[in-house]
Amino acid sequence: MRPISRILIAVAALAMGVMLWQPIWRIDLSAPQYPEGLVLQIYHDRFTGNVDQINGLNHYIGMAKIENDMFPEFAIMRYAIGLLIGGGVIAALIGRRWALGGWIFTLLAFVIWSMWDMYSWGYKYGHDLDPHAAIKVEGMAYQPPLLGHKTLLNFEAWSLPDIGGYVLFFSIVTGLLILLYEWRRSLPAASAVRK
Repeated sequence: MRPISRILIAVAALAMGVMLWQPIWRIDLSAPQYPEGLVLQIYHDRFTGNVDQINGLNHYIGMAKIENDMFPEFAIMRYAIGLLIGGGVIAALIGRRWALGGWIFTLLAFVIWSMWDMYSWGYKYGHDLDPHAAIKVEGMAYQPPLLGHKTLLNFEAWSLPDIGGYVLFFSIVTGLLILLYEWRRSLPAASAVRK
């Protein structure tokens, strides 16, 4: 790969370090009684935002309390992010398309696992309700959206990436574009060898 491609790969990998101190995901809630909205921000190791207010509301409909301890993933996420960053730097040092492809595959596998893990948690969180809750709506589940918008009773819920999530997306797109560029650049050389 060209030196500029290798530099860009290293920059894209190192940029993911932002996920260690910026939120990766967020869920925004709004309702007539909360016109200013409520937010739940998800970092690699904790929740922040209006956690107490959201827990207070969720208690009435029988949802579990959101606590950092309920996510064992938080204990290992910093190491996973470190490995992803290191994998990108190693791919840049090796400077071969197969190394870049392996790094991109690992990033995509991480995203798929993360989204599945978040969906599974959201499903359990929104469906396993306390039968003795103060407010019960027959047949109603309160699973937050995985990505995008959903109406939950009188709340509008939005689930979207935050700063760290967008940086991860940027790194994946950068890697894919460089891989495509380097692959296309190698085609004339390969056809010239065959002639």
